[in-house]
Amino acid sequence: MSNTIWSENISSPIDSARFSDQTQAFETTRAVSFPSPTLGQLLKSVGDVSKEESGDETPIHHALDVDETSLIEPRALPFTLSFSNLTYSVKVRRKMSVSRSLSSNNRLGTASSPLPEPSPGGNATTRTKTLLNDISGEARDGEIMAVLGASGSGKSTLIDALANRISRGSLKGSITLNGEQLESKLLKVISAYVMQDDLLYPMLTVEETLMFSAEFRLPPSLSKSKKKSRVEALIDQLGLRNAAKTIIGDEGHRGVSGGERRRVSIGIDIIHDPILLFLDEPTSGLDSTSAFMVVKVLQRIAQSGSIVLMSIHQPSYRIIGLLDRMIFLSRGQTVYSGSPANIPTYFADFGHPIPENENRTEFALDLIRELEQSPGGTRRLVEFNTSWQKMRRSRRFDVASPSPGSTLKEAISASISRGKLVSGATNGSSPTSMVPTYANPFWVEMAVLAKRSFINSSRLPELMAMRFGTVMVTGFILATVFWHLDSSPRGIIERLGFLTFAMSTTYYTCADALPVFLQERYIFMRETAYNAYRRLSYCLSHALVSLPALVFLSFSFAMITFWPVGLAGGFSGFVFYFFTILASFWAGNSFVTFLSGVIPHVMLGYTIVVAILAYFLLFSGFFINRDRIPKYWIWFHYLSLVKYPYEAVLQNEFQDPAKCFVRGIQMFDNSPLASVPDAIKEKLLASMSSSLGVNITSSTCVTTGSDLLKQQGVTQLSKWGCLWVTAAWGFFFRILFYFALLLGSKNKRN
Repeated sequence: MSNTIWSENISSPIDSARFSDQTQAFETTRAVSFPSPTLGQLLKSVGDVSKEESGDETPIHHALDVDETSLIEPRALPFTLSFSNLTYSVKVRRKMSVSRSLSSNNRLGTASSPLPEPSPGGNATTRTKTLLNDISGEARDGEIMAVLGASGSGKSTLIDALANRISRGSLKGSITLNGEQLESKLLKVISAYVMQDDLLYPMLTVEETLMFSAEFRLPPSLSKSKKKSRVEALIDQLGLRNAAKTIIGDEGHRGVSGGERRRVSIGIDIIHDPILLFLDEPTSGLDSTSAFMVVKVLQRIAQSGSIVLMSIHQPSYRIIGLLDRMIFLSRGQTVYSGSPANIPTYFADFGHPIPENENRTEFALDLIRELEQSPGGTRRLVEFNTSWQKMRRSRRFDVASPSPGSTLKEAISASISRGKLVSGATNGSSPTSMVPTYANPFWVEMAVLAKRSFINSSRLPELMAMRFGTVMVTGFILATVFWHLDSSPRGIIERLGFLTFAMSTTYYTCADALPVFLQERYIFMRETAYNAYRRLSYCLSHALVSLPALVFLSFSFAMITFWPVGLAGGFSGFVFYFFTILASFWAGNSFVTFLSGVIPHVMLGYTIVVAILAYFLLFSGFFINRDRIPKYWIWFHYLSLVKYPYEAVLQNEFQDPAKCFVRGIQMFDNSPLASVPDAIKEKLLASMSSSLGVNITSSTCVTTGSDLLKQQGVTQLSKWGCLWVTAAWGFFFRILFYFALLLGSKNKRN
């Protein structure tokens, strides 16, 4: 009886469904039969979005012709991204309330209620939560597939799964492109992922941001003018012509609007015309007009021959008209999959027809939310979707997925010939060999990264001014406090104090390098996740960019302290003193940079940096000599970054064997006899001379520089050896920074 009623309910919309499916079949056949234009070709005939919305006649820029010799348009081959039975679960810790734990402990002899059984794959303290449960579907080039659902339904998780942002060991199911399994290396090159957050350099203009993206993603075989033309054309397509010269901006600097910022985020990832484009809620936080303009841009990207997949929270009526396929999720399960045109038929068959003049997606999401709060949840809707899809396939209501009719290699080769994947793509023997891992050699990447960093930092002069001011104020205070030290025993102690404080200051002033990478961390992760450049290139350019500022600060500090304090050695001593300070700045900057790659939080990082530098200073050899350090702590003495520059400047100061620092009666200066008259001191010297059998007068040299170095325990390395060890520490921490980036920026869920 129920089967009969159900059949009658679905028979009424058969004609409309068949008409819709025939229309889709015609459009699909047309897409296969006729080559869809590439992004570059589309730009020749399409202005920006704002022109369509407001009538703004923005000049249309000519597209970049990758192959100028090609006169015949190559035939387009379709792409189909298929995914089946995607399942992803995570283990979460159970929350144990106090009342629950107390109720499990019974009073004297009372029987306890059994504890709940752990879920499969979990235990008494953890449970398994399924984020994706048997999700299947397909997306085709020329179309936009949108994933919808309430918060926590699994929208972003599904996009991450398709974009290979979930480790293969944790994700079950299959993902294929034209029937072939997608290798991670290939997917990184032919796809792009736009995050929900707009991760951009705030002090670069829109044009500069897109131009740097072109420098990263386009091969060096393309001339500068062609890259510039491509950027200009993309600016027009994104509707950013009026904001091209405006900086991106941040909380402290006014820049472009939210909608423009989002379109820039999309633009930097489509500069190389990817085949697959994934977006995580690209309309989040935008007003309806800006959201429509963003999706309109995505439609044009899809029409250029790309597959566009995005998650979206609650699209407007106008946005629905731009979508080709939709998947509704509820707690990780599919409750609808198909064309937006079939939504009224689907819910009418389910027994909940959509009222006239009501937004179909809002109705669907409200109904799903009501079912989620009901005792049975959405299980009935999930089962209905499964049976409805099977029925439509069995009755041939849906057009069968057109077989690509070509291998993945052939389809990629055709796309390359038509101008897509211009990031150095070639015709190779396999899909992976056809597209290079990186578009440019590492020295080109280094140059572009360094240029971008210089431009961004040059527009924040207050940061460099603060660093310079800190070093100069510290140097001025030290120079005036330790003004023209003499060579008396008191002067020796004061020199030791100055040199210790000066060397430790160079490390503490490097703590400002901590937030530099922390601010760029997520930009770096986004760009390297899809092979915009190598991690090694970033590490090398990061080091090179920091050197000019370190040289300038080192020279300034050396100039303001060396001669006012009265340090020894003349010009050669000054040069060594300068290089020692530079090596200290280099080692300190590298150490802090390494910590920024390991510790993701600024305040925690500052706490750890200050604590470790204090330990380095404690074990440097100034407060306690090496011979007096307990054996179980001696290892920390050799790890101290302050030890080596401190010993280097000590040897530079006291290396002259002809210079005397303590003569005759000066040996009593740091003793209780310091206040005794000189005549009595001379008598004491005469008595000591007769006892020791050595003639000691008031002018006899008692302590030389070598004696002072031995007293301080500076006997193992020469001053140049200490200098090289200090510089080597800097290189060591840069290598550790590279491995921290290599291991800590996988950007994948487990």
